[in-house]
Amino acid sequence: MTKEQIKTELEAGNTEAAEKGHVAELSSGELETVLDIMLEPSKIVAVERGKEIVMSRDGGVLKYTGCARYAGVPISKEQGIIIGERIIGLDTMELGHADYSFKPCKPIAFDEAHHMENAQMLTIVPLFYGAMPNLGVYYQSLGGKWPTPTELLKEGKIKESGETQERAAEDLTKDIMYLARIMDQSGADGLNIDTTAAAGDAEFYGTLKAIEQIKKETSLAVEVGMASETIIGMHIGLEYDGKRLAGLWPHEQGKLIEKAGASIFGPVVNTRPTKSFPWNLARSLALVKAVSQSVRIPIHVNMGMGVCGVPMTDITPVDAVTRAAKSMIIIADVDGI
Repeated sequence: MTKEQIKTELEAGNTEAAEKGHVAELSSGELETVLDIMLEPSKIVAVERGKEIVMSRDGGVLKYTGCARYAGVPISKEQGIIIGERIIGLDTMELGHADYSFKPCKPIAFDEAHHMENAQMLTIVPLFYGAMPNLGVYYQSLGGKWPTPTELLKEGKIKESGETQERAAEDLTKDIMYLARIMDQSGADGLNIDTTAAAGDAEFYGTLKAIEQIKKETSLAVEVGMASETIIGMHIGLEYDGKRLAGLWPHEQGKLIEKAGASIFGPVVNTRPTKSFPWNLARSLALVKAVSQSVRIPIHVNMGMGVCGVPMTDITPVDAVTRAAKSMIIIADVDGI
């Protein structure tokens, strides 16, 4: 792309964020700064010394161990955590199971607790236990006990669809709490609730209720990473603290997560594969900057494959990743990635 093409795409992405997300546009000066970052000749770019931020982790040991989607190295979970801490240099690390959701992790919670205890004896950085709420697994279509809401909607059973989501959300809250109590006893420093609200507003509601209980009953910090920039309205009627959950944008999500008692918020802006890298990045920057201005708890923006400007590909190009990260630090003033 030429300089003018990049500039045009940055402006278009910025405008899209402001119009759809109801946030302020980035200033012309901020867009010029991002353009300068884009045009840096180095393959890898970086922030100035002293402006480094926290590097946290979701997916944790799954990125290094036998999960074939990633590195697939035949090492233990404890060794994976040590690699993250001592070789890669992450500021927090996470333990998680290959079936990365709270419901399937519940039967093996005490096995996971042993891994957490062992890892705590060997490491220094804060260790989280991570999993996804994944409300879909509570429905009959995926082996759960509750009727599948989308099937009920097809039959015109709107009330029944809402009720089954509410029951599933209650079970989700209970399962998150079950894992949280065990991990708290095993010495974990926090719980990472990852890819939150992927199944819509009922999943977000169940997660918010779990955060409330975690803060009341345990000593765990709670990190919440989202699934998308808007909450899908599968239920539509659910509210939290007087705010309807369906359709919330990142700065609105973060306020409720802070209200519930979470310690860290991980906003997400989904990459549109049909749009260019600068378009996606500018859109993400405008939306995340609004989060930083609205939310008081630390912001650890999600910047992996397919989110916040990072291209949608398994092996993400380092030139794009570092430009996106540097822009997010300078323009959106995030606390971590």
